[in-house]
Order: sequence, then structure tokens, then C-alpha cells
Amino acid sequence: MKKLERVYFLYFCVMSKLPNITTSIFSVMSQLANEHGAINLSQGFPNFPEDERLLQISERLIRSNIHQYTPMAGLPSLLEKIANQTLKQYGRKVNTASEILITAGATQGVFTAINTFVNQGDEVLILDPSYDSYEPSVLVAGGKPVRVSLNDDYTPNFNRIESAISTKTKMIVINNPHNPTGRIWTEQDFEALETILEKHPQILILGDEVYEYITFSQPHISFNTRPKLVERTIIASSFGKSLHVTGWKVGYLIAPEHLMFEMKKVHQFLVFSVNSFSQHAISEYLDVVDFSEVSKMYQRKRDLFQNLIKNSRFELMPCDGTYFQVVNYNQISNKNDVDFAKELIVNHGVASIPISVFYNDATDRHMLRFCFAKTDETLIAATEKLNQI
Repeated sequence: MKKLERVYFLYFCVMSKLPNITTSIFSVMSQLANEHGAINLSQGFPNFPEDERLLQISERLIRSNIHQYTPMAGLPSLLEKIANQTLKQYGRKVNTASEILITAGATQGVFTAINTFVNQGDEVLILDPSYDSYEPSVLVAGGKPVRVSLNDDYTPNFNRIESAISTKTKMIVINNPHNPTGRIWTEQDFEALETILEKHPQILILGDEVYEYITFSQPHISFNTRPKLVERTIIASSFGKSLHVTGWKVGYLIAPEHLMFEMKKVHQFLVFSVNSFSQHAISEYLDVVDFSEVSKMYQRKRDLFQNLIKNSRFELMPCDGTYFQVVNYNQISNKNDVDFAKELIVNHGVASIPISVFYNDATDRHMLRFCFAKTDETLIAATEKLNQI
């Protein structure tokens, strides 16, 4: 095929649904970190061993007869464990047959939810800074992402949210606890949202709660506990985050039956069923794991990181949950955050993520995100370098 013919073919036959999507900042920073031998606090995954009890369960199960398809909605025993945990944690009784769906990670759950309910021309409110999978999912569905900035302290701005709602608004995506900033919503925040949405009964909520078991001084308030909202809310969560097995890619959705019925239609043609081995192993592990201990472990790591860096020239931002710490570097440099993050890798040997990439308009307030889901040795080595800047 000649060059001109190839261009014609690509333009007229292969119209990209995501023409503006390029290599992710996570790949860019990790590659740069590898090239320069930097300590990688950019990507959000643990570098410490999994719980020995989970490994023992996995070793025993690997030779069991569990390697064929599970039911489309998920392994029945795992669905039951999720229902039990939801009742225990939030006081919500969910039906295992009609209100829970196991997904190939929470990202697939988010994609499934959006592509089930968002149609051509529908608008979806996304609160910036925001996780990078939301907008592409909306675009693939034919919808229009409407980006709404949080306040400067990363709390929700309800005046902006209400002003952004139109007759075309189909869904609002709320990530709580929040990646990348580590903030969590308060009771007053939920009450403000409920007041707004009472006027707009057509709007669905996608509650991304993948860090629900990683909160610190304030408790996590789940959409599971909001009677005024729960019947129109789809909740996404992640065993990868809660159990430190991000590579297993096992998450789940909880939603009322009338919403879940439609999502299962899309899910069955997207992945049909999720990895059987991981579901069996997680199901058994849920009998012994204590989620409160998960939160305590990450709080200890957060406190360690904060104490080690508190005398540096970086300013620590509030971190209420997740395993991310945002810092301001105004006292160090006037460079934009992408360039400074690259400089931090090349000249100082530590990788982070610039916060501007999580905004539609690349808002740059000289903020970086560090992941503290690392061994103590890694955190000590990284902060020694940061303290020298």
C-alpha cells in the first residue's frame, strides 16, 4: 500500500475513538525512572510481599480443579463473602444473585458501568483532578465528558458541580477516597450532593471506592450508607488495592438490581467471566483477612513518609486516605510540574507523578504525587534523596 493510500485508509476507514490519547504519564515516568535507576514512587502499586496466608492459600489451590470458567457474575462463594463484608462494614444487605458483579479489575467495572448507561451525546461529570480511565470510557460510549475542578484544597466545589449539570447530564463520577490527592468526602459533602441530586432524579452516580479500606484519621463514608442515593448508584471496588494484589485484576461492582441487570448484559460480552483462580483464592482469604489492619498498615507507611520528609523543602498536603501523598514544591522550583518531575528523576533519582496530568486543562499548582505503598527501606532511601534537594 502506497503512503498516500495508507493515509487515505487511516483517515476514512480507521477513525480513532480516542485521537487525543497518547502514552500515559505513568509509562513515561516509569520508563524514565528505569533509564536513570531512580526509585519509583510514581506508579500506584506495592513493592512489598503479599500476605503469607494468601500465598499459602494460592499454593494449595493451584493444583485444585478450579481452572475453568466461573459463572458470568462471579464465583458464588466470593459473591457471598462480598455481601457479608458489605453488611458488616456498611450495614447494607445486597443480593448476591442480582446486585454484585465480579469484574476484571475496577477499571473494567468503571468501563462497563459507563458504557452500559451513557449514550451518544450524554454528558458525564468528572471531578478534576481525576483518574485517567474515566474520560476515555465516556468517549468510547459516545458521551461528552464535562470536567469540573475541585477546590484548591481538593475538596468538592458544589457550586461548580451544580452549575455544570444540564438536561443532558446522565452520570457523575465520584472517586472517594480520591486518587490522586488522598482526600476523602465528609458527611457535609454527601449532604450537599444529595441536595443537588434531589433536583435531578435522572442522574446516575458512579462511585469509585477502590481505596475504601485505606483511610486514616477520618472514616470512609460509602455510597452504600446513603439511602437517598443508593438506588441510583453503581459502586466500584478493587481487591487489587485492598489486598495488595494489583496484578490479579479482580474488582467488583455493587448496584441495585435494575442497574445491575443492564450491566451484566455488557459485561458478558466484554470479558464474560473473571480469572477463576484469583476468585477462589480471594474467596478463601476473605475468611482470615482483617481490613482494619490494612488501613493501619498504610497509615504507618503514610506517617513514616511524612515524618521522613517533613523537614525538607516540600510542603505536605493533607492525606486522608489512599496510598498517595501529594506535595507542593513551590519553595524549590518555578518549573512546571511535568518538567520538574522529570528533573527529579534525572538529577535526584526519585520518580513521582505531576498532578497537572489529572486535569483536563492541565492546571499546574506545582504539585507532585508520591506513592508510599512501598517497603520502609524504599521510603527511607527515597526521602533521603528528597531531603537533599
